[in-house]
Amino acid sequence: MKIKICADSTCDLSKELLEKNNVAIVPLHVTLGETDYLDGVTIQPQAIYDYYASTKKLPKSGARSAEEYEEFFREQLASGYDAVVHFCISADMSASYSNAEIASRQFDNVFVVDSRQLSTGIGLLVLDACDMVQRGLTAKEIFDRAMARRDYAKSSFIVDNLEFLYKGGRCSGLAYLGANLLSIKPCLEVKNGLIGVESKPMGRYKRCVAKYCENIRAKITDPDTKRVFVTHTQMDEGLAEFVIDTVKSWGIFDEILETTAGCTVTTHCGANTIGILYFNDGNH
Repeated sequence: MKIKICADSTCDLSKELLEKNNVAIVPLHVTLGETDYLDGVTIQPQAIYDYYASTKKLPKSGARSAEEYEEFFREQLASGYDAVVHFCISADMSASYSNAEIASRQFDNVFVVDSRQLSTGIGLLVLDACDMVQRGLTAKEIFDRAMARRDYAKSSFIVDNLEFLYKGGRCSGLAYLGANLLSIKPCLEVKNGLIGVESKPMGRYKRCVAKYCENIRAKITDPDTKRVFVTHTQMDEGLAEFVIDTVKSWGIFDEILETTAGCTVTTHCGANTIGILYFNDGNH
């Protein structure tokens, strides 16, 4: 059986990883002012920084419609695949899963996974699915394993500045003011399909990033050692390298994959946001 693995652009996999693993992407909508773009296709994260600098407004993101998903699934099947397994950003964060699932009802060989994740938390599930294709599993087996593993994908980020979160309505003015006054650098973590604040280290950002790394290391109890992601937005010089070197020093993971976050994470969190994402279920 020839199976196509697909995902929304929110999976934040690099072009090289997508090509290497033959993953097809559905780009989400990003709207700047009156102009609509497609995430990673007709707009890149730098445009968001530029737009915000000139307007002090953030873009709006939007899911693809059920009709667009149906067309996409038909194109994949028409290109010679027997089945499609598609991964969406958490259903609690976007209408993507709902629309894709509605579209999948038109087929008996399209499986849609609510990842309950974002960014390369989705990417972990996508690459695991690609590994399963290579091992000869069926589309239903891949879907079932993804559903069983999705909550073991550990996704978190540390944020340098709450400005984008505040402007996007994701934190209150009081929290924004307090964070600035106290130099709080919140650590955000995905739990049960939603993102929330896990901890609030204070002080210089590099010191807080080091503390974030320490906290992640303490939580790694039963890792899948095959791969880990270090995913970030636009960073100050040396910060991404510091995190990558720290993860390397642990000697846990066979492969450390650095990726740049796309428009969704950029819009939510802004520059100098970085995360360590991995499976903690021991299966590899």
